[in-house]
Parts: sequence; C-alpha cells; structure tokens
Amino acid sequence: MEAEMSIENSKFSSRVLIRSIVNRSDGGESLAGEKMKIGGWVKTGREQGKGSFAFLEVNDGSCPTSLQVIVNSSVTCLSTLVQTGTCVYVEGVLTKTPQGTKQKVELKVDKLLHVGPVDSATYPIPKTKLTLERLRDFVHMRPRTNTISAVARIRNALAYATHTFFQMHNLYVHTPIITTSDCEGAGEMFQVTALFSDADKVDKELKQKPPPSEADIEAAKKLVSEKGEAVKSAKAKKEDITDLVTELKKAKDDLTRLEERFKLKPGLPEKDGKIDYTRDFFARQAFLTVSGQLQVETFACALSNVYTFGPTFRAEHSHTSRHLAEFWMVEPEIAFADLEDDMNCAEEYVKFLCKWLLEHCRDDMEFMVKNFDKTAIDRLEMVSSTPFERITYTRAIELLKDVDAKVKTFEKKVEWGIDLASEHERYLTEVMFKKPVIVYNYPKDFKAFYMRLNDDLRTVAAMDVLVPKVGELIGGSQREERYEVIEKRILDSGLPLEPYEWYLDLRRYGTVKHSGFGLGFERMVLFATGLDNIRDVIPFPRYPGRADL
Repeated sequence: MEAEMSIENSKFSSRVLIRSIVNRSDGGESLAGEKMKIGGWVKTGREQGKGSFAFLEVNDGSCPTSLQVIVNSSVTCLSTLVQTGTCVYVEGVLTKTPQGTKQKVELKVDKLLHVGPVDSATYPIPKTKLTLERLRDFVHMRPRTNTISAVARIRNALAYATHTFFQMHNLYVHTPIITTSDCEGAGEMFQVTALFSDADKVDKELKQKPPPSEADIEAAKKLVSEKGEAVKSAKAKKEDITDLVTELKKAKDDLTRLEERFKLKPGLPEKDGKIDYTRDFFARQAFLTVSGQLQVETFACALSNVYTFGPTFRAEHSHTSRHLAEFWMVEPEIAFADLEDDMNCAEEYVKFLCKWLLEHCRDDMEFMVKNFDKTAIDRLEMVSSTPFERITYTRAIELLKDVDAKVKTFEKKVEWGIDLASEHERYLTEVMFKKPVIVYNYPKDFKAFYMRLNDDLRTVAAMDVLVPKVGELIGGSQREERYEVIEKRILDSGLPLEPYEWYLDLRRYGTVKHSGFGLGFERMVLFATGLDNIRDVIPFPRYPGRADL
C-alpha cells in the first residue's frame, strides 16, 4: 500500500499515478480536496444528465483499478471523451463519492490538458470481451486490455524479483544471442547468416553492371606490366618518376577491382557442392542461442557465482500451448556446487518468486483469481511455504507404474528410460504429492552431454523442478567437470568436438565442480497467472507462422 501522506507527482511527470490514489488503505479518501493531474485511457465512458456531464473510467496501467473521472460539458465536448480507448490528460479536484459507492473517490475535472481521440468504428479493442486468442491478432493494442496489462505487471514483478534474488549472491552476465554452439544438441536452431542479403546485392549489382570479361582482365594486367616497365626504365626527373609510380599504383588498384568483380557469381557461394560459410559474415555457421548456459559457465569458472537472464530461441515447429520460438531463460551457474546445492538454490528461488508476487502484486493476482484461475493465489501460497518433495527418477517411474489404470491411464507408457511427459510430471505434482516435486538422477540417454555422469554409468546428476499447473518449471544439473568423460559424452552425442574446444578448455585448465539450472520465464508467468497458453504471457509472441511487429 502507498504511504498515508500527501500525494506526490509521478517521477519525471506532473501527473499522479492512479495506483497511488486507489491503492491506499482508505481508498484515497484522505486525499479528498487535493488538486491533481491524471492521465490514462478510457475503459468505459457514458454521458449523463442529458449530455451535461460524463463519467469516465480511466486507467493508466499502474494498477488494475481504474479511477472514475467526471467531466462537465462546459469543460469540453463530451462525445470525444466517452469512446473506449480515448487517451485523456486532465486536471481536477479529488472528491469523495456518495456513501455505498464502490470507489471512495473520483476526480472532478476542471481542465482538459490533452485528448487522443478514437474512431469507435475502427478501434479493434471494443468494450465487449475478446478471447485471448483473438487478441493475438492485435498484439500492438492488446496491452490496453485488463488481462494483458495485469500479466505485464506480474511479469515485470517476476523479473524484478529474479534480479533481486540473484543479486544477493550472483553476478549478472550478458551472454551472446548469436552463437556457434548448440547447447541442447537437438539442432532446432535459427541460423544467422548474411549470405542471402549478400547474394541479393551481388545479383542486383551484376544486373546493373555486368562483370568484366577475361579480355578486360588481360588488358588490365598488360597495362600494369607496361606501367611497371616504365617505372623501371625511367631516367627522368624525380617529379616525373613520382607520377609514373602513381599511375602504376592506380593500374594495380583497377586490376584488383576488376579481378574481384570477375569472381562475382550469382546465388549463394559454394565450395565442393556445399554452401561456403567461410564467405559468410562470421566466416562460419552461426545461430540464435537456445541457452546461455555454456557461455555463462566460462564466468562461473572464474567468478564463482553468476547468472544470465535473456532471450533464447528454438526453431521447433510446435503449435502447442507450451511452446514459443522466442522465449526468456533465467540461468544461474554456481562454482563449487553439487546437485544437492543446485536443488537447494532452485527451491529457494521459486519460493522467493511466489512470496514476491504475494507481497507486491496482490491486486493483479486477485484479478487473475477472479477472471481465470480461482486457485492462483492459493497455489502461490502453497509453493512459497511448502518444502519440495525430492525423489529419484527411478522412484518416480515406480510410483507412476503403480498407478491403477482405473484411476489414471497415461497416453505415454511408463517405463524406465523414457523422458517424463507433461502428463507424468503434472500427475506427480498435482495428484500424488500435491506440492512441488524435484525429480533427479535421470537416465543419461536423453539428457545433454554436459550433465555429470553418475557412478552407475546409467544416470546423470540432473534434476527437474515440477510444479502444479505447468509441470516442469526448471531443468538443471551438476555439470561434468572431468575432461575425459565430457569429451566422450560429446562424441557419443554425435556432436563434433571442434565447436566445443573452448568448452573443453574449462576442463583442461583449472576444472571445478559446478552446477546450474534454467527456469523458463514464461512458464513461471503461466504458473503464477493460471493462464493456459504461453503466447499470452509474453509481450510479443513468436511461433510458427507469426512474428508480428
């Protein structure tokens, strides 16, 4: 709640945030009689008293609650103000509302400072509720809706909480978005290349100015030879010799340019029947990253405790409600830490996020409870206060196998060696234990090469944090610090050693036990809000066929 004191203007603006009025414990009553400016967008508006005044519900995005604003017709033409979506910036006096009214105060306007009008016939966000799926067609306008603005504030709070948590212990490292390493080894990466644009430029250039012929090249070479001989045999004054040398240099430069143009060929450059990536911008194949983990390990192996938080990309042709082509990952990496330390950090972090939302985003969470998921706040409270269950993968398989077919039939058969599906993960956390579950020591066959091989040679020191609503929220592991072991794991995974030589150097020189994990940030927002589709919890969703704006 805002402190109970005289109202202050928003930082860097002469207006008052609506949040600082309506979020007071008295609903703003103590501010009655104060003159102030507020700005925002009209949610609903209606003319009353035969057009003598209008009620506007104005929201500025600072909180889910709108402020009621009253404007008399003597101030301005009311018909331009009452349309949904209209932007208004007004000055007036805050007054108490009649007894029994929902809001405690309203603003009576005496001056209109700005109006951004709306054509109601074409405005894409009407008063009537649109489905979240339909709103994706207006991604540039959907932040004006109650739902997306609430999600944006919740997402912002989770990002702030993330930095707050890790800044207490870890150093923030910006890892590259463009990479030459495939962290997951799945090959589903977006390629970064300038070859196509370069080829287009060459094609356009060749059409405008055809390349020189072999005869042109020979003529240029002959001229260079003649100018060279002239310099050698010159017995003239020093000034004349200087002129001859200048002419020779020009002839050589012209020859070089001609030879470069002579080599130009339409289309992509090839070598031995394949695309020649040595002619590309980075002189090799490059991709958008699927994870900053491998790179951030280089700093963990020098600065001990680090984390990265940034966008990652996956070229997976999936249309499920859990997949995006562009998404954000939180990835801490801790030196001198084993799998147990990793699980402790992950559990404490998730609990911290839940507590943060309960303390700092209560009004938005109440909106989500009212409109989407009645259990959202209860779920946050449960996770923030309950010790996570920890079981091995082998134990998880045993428990799932024992599930009576009359109670639950899984689509994917349960047997040791499978990668747990979402249905298995959610059954463990939602039905069996009714709280978060950490499953650890997975079979090595479907886990990444960098996860530490256990002594049984069948499993790796990997762990997943499973939570109700979404299943897997975090995936992590103790990293393989033994050089010979990780080298073999890379080769066994069918990956070439060359792109990972720098990664192997971390094991060659001063190797250290270290662990880390990745939290899918959008999954955390899904878990918190109770929404069903991941495309609705990221500002600008990218998925197959869609990359708006």
